[in-house]
Amino acid sequence: MIPLDRRDFLKASAAALAATGITTNASAESTAMTEPTTEPTHAIDMPAYVDHSHLVVRDLPMISSWYQEIMGLKPIEKTPSGEVLGVKGHPLLTLTTEGNAAIAPRNAPGLFHTAFLMPDRTELGRWLVHIANNNVPLQGASDHLVSEAIYLGDPEGNGIEVYRDRPRADWNYLEDGMVKMATLPLDLQAIYDEAPKDTWNGMADGTAIGHIHLQVSNIPEANSFFRDVLGLDLMATYPGASFFASGKYHHHIGANIWNSRGAPKREANMTGLSDYTIRFNDPAKLQAALAALETLEIKVTRSGVSHSLVDPWGIGLKLEA
Repeated sequence: MIPLDRRDFLKASAAALAATGITTNASAESTAMTEPTTEPTHAIDMPAYVDHSHLVVRDLPMISSWYQEIMGLKPIEKTPSGEVLGVKGHPLLTLTTEGNAAIAPRNAPGLFHTAFLMPDRTELGRWLVHIANNNVPLQGASDHLVSEAIYLGDPEGNGIEVYRDRPRADWNYLEDGMVKMATLPLDLQAIYDEAPKDTWNGMADGTAIGHIHLQVSNIPEANSFFRDVLGLDLMATYPGASFFASGKYHHHIGANIWNSRGAPKREANMTGLSDYTIRFNDPAKLQAALAALETLEIKVTRSGVSHSLVDPWGIGLKLEA
């Protein structure tokens, strides 16, 4: 067995190590889900979930090639201005290019990261072996109690998380209904050592977008929009961040102001996150969200089954059932 070069990964984990001990709602009592359940627990089986992410990039061939070679996504559809990539024929990521797109500043509202959820720890490890073999630099690695996560960026700086969930029975819920999460160091070497060293042919069947994490301008405004308008539950809070989900998942959407506090709305013609899609397994929840948007006179455009709008920070959002 060829050992993983720990030096690079210790550097990559520096951010997680520096943040050791950050825990959500630490003062509240928590209880683990110890009773067996037949209810669905996967992120995409919840009443609502994030189904798709759309990025505007400067160099479409290079970025598409990177997502295929490094992230293991496969091409599903190509157009003159873009490509759709996914896993086993299921679209997850759209890449488009606009010649005059302005490079989004670091503090602009938009994408913090798109999070790809692996089927299990073995598949997370197999991907880790793949990127180690390709000398891909990492930005961090964290144990969040509910999940194990690895962080990196694509060549144009779009954030990415690749993670696996721990079993729902191992999560701890607080008295107020939120879930206990933390940011602790992750032992990448152990994940690497446990992983098969066979040929890696791309993301495994069952890989999905587990959540999307956004940069926004104002957390109270994010709480109002995602909880009160779209009907998601507030599942966790960090200093400067809130996490929202349906079905008691740890989070389908994260929102933070760590780089973007008080920033103006995102301009339309920028690189980075153009829009993302929330899909509703429960049509009644979609109708409730649409009714709330209408009450607030937020413009929504319907095209087929898709309802498109622009969120309070200038990010495109599609709601579908």
